[in-house]
Amino acid sequence: MSFPAPDPELALQYANGQRDATELFEEARRLRDERGRTITYSRKVFIPITTLCRDKCTYCTFAKPPGGGGEYLTPDDVMAIASAGQRHHCTEALLTLGDNPEDRWPQAREFLKSQGAATTLEYVEVMSERVVTETTLFPHANPGLMDDAAIAALRRTNVSMGLMLENISPRLMDPGMPHYDCPDKDPELRVATIEAAGRHSVPFTTGILVGIGETEAEVVDSLFALADLHAEWGHIQEVIIQNFRAKADTLMRKNEEPAVTYFATIVALARWIMGAEMNVQVPPNLTRDFGLYLDAGINDWGGVSPLTIDWVNPEAPWPHLDKLRQVTEASGFELRARLPVYPEFIDADWIDANLLDKVQNSIDVDGYAAVAEAVST
Repeated sequence: MSFPAPDPELALQYANGQRDATELFEEARRLRDERGRTITYSRKVFIPITTLCRDKCTYCTFAKPPGGGGEYLTPDDVMAIASAGQRHHCTEALLTLGDNPEDRWPQAREFLKSQGAATTLEYVEVMSERVVTETTLFPHANPGLMDDAAIAALRRTNVSMGLMLENISPRLMDPGMPHYDCPDKDPELRVATIEAAGRHSVPFTTGILVGIGETEAEVVDSLFALADLHAEWGHIQEVIIQNFRAKADTLMRKNEEPAVTYFATIVALARWIMGAEMNVQVPPNLTRDFGLYLDAGINDWGGVSPLTIDWVNPEAPWPHLDKLRQVTEASGFELRARLPVYPEFIDADWIDANLLDKVQNSIDVDGYAAVAEAVST
């Protein structure tokens, strides 16, 4: 008997535990294995362009105020990290930052003025240009909300971009909820950014954050919303399913983290809903026994750095690449390094003409990262 097609009502029954998930996990593995038995990761450096932000998410330790750790990296800082990444044979420069800090902090406006940039997104564009022209790395910008003009500008130097949807429910912006007083977490605006990336043919990474106070129904709605966006534009290269981790110096420090069994069920739901062709990722540094997610249908571990911390989850170190390979191979898979753009998106339809030669010179015959693969075996 074949497994049913994705259905919101059935998905909710799995999510809330009303239906045994054994067959769901079997289907998730079957769908993943249609892609083969390769699990990928991206060898990266994490470059926190700025830790200033105008939002006040109650679970975040990345964003900090001026004088309390909130600052911009100077061009020299950015290039020092990128150059170190090149020496460690990384291929991805993950450019992450707070949303629109200049709208809240005068210190942000002063820094941008000193750099001749009108906005933080313009500064990201300048830094992307330097990274891609002065190193062997490929920028992957994850700068928050972007309009069409910003995406078009960044596309010239970024082989891919990203923005987590987190959740489709506006309820999470209500008073007392984690996205209250966070204008950039408005799901309508985040969907608009994802759609804009589709209009500009940008390979895009997105996903959901599980355990911040959402209901099971809101998780299911979020996954189907991403499936609909990809069905319309075909540009979502990767869906990240990320589990909330309570952090000591946040308002949500005492909130319960999602149970591993529940979270794994959401991962399996993501594979079922998104289908066999989608790349589904779980960060390996946020669960001690991360190998269990291979049984839930993932095919990617995301960016893993041999050099820099996870600035979003600084309390959770990356697994050593040897450990990542050991866990992956113990389950019968091959671990391969990729660029920040997946092999199926490496062509003239998705990559800017100025970047395509560099990309093609950095991959092997299968479309994986040639240099990173050679040094990670």
